[in-house]
Amino acid sequence: MALYEHVFLARQDLSQAQVDVLAADATKIIEDNQGKVVKTETWGLRTLTYKIQKNRKAHFVMLEIDGPGDAVAELERQTRINEDVIRYMTVRVDEHEKGPSVMMRKSERSERAPRFGDRPDRSERGDRPDRAPRPSREEEAV
Repeated sequence: MALYEHVFLARQDLSQAQVDVLAADATKIIEDNQGKVVKTETWGLRTLTYKIQKNRKAHFVMLEIDGPGDAVAELERQTRINEDVIRYMTVRVDEHEKGPSVMMRKSERSERAPRFGDRPDRSERGDRPDRAPRPSREEEAV
């Protein structure tokens, strides 16, 4: 059978118990269609980069699924209908990650990696020489 990761975002006004029920419902849908949920991770209430349907935050949940494509198609259909889910994404993977996912490992997330647009220190920039000092106004007038 194929391996999938299914992540969904639930509305911010739901309680954690309601989010757990959504995850249990998703698990039941997969198991009813001859699949198996290998692991369920609740990443908690996190701030979104931009508003989605007037929500600034969302509960993030990830399911690791081992099952046929029909089971995933049914899960996506049911998720699309559910008003408590504001976004979802399912990705087929070659193998499931051993241990906790990257979102659950705090040691790797604590140090922010350099991003595009971050400026390196002047000593690290080897692409251009240091600028010569600008002449003062008196020197320009001469």
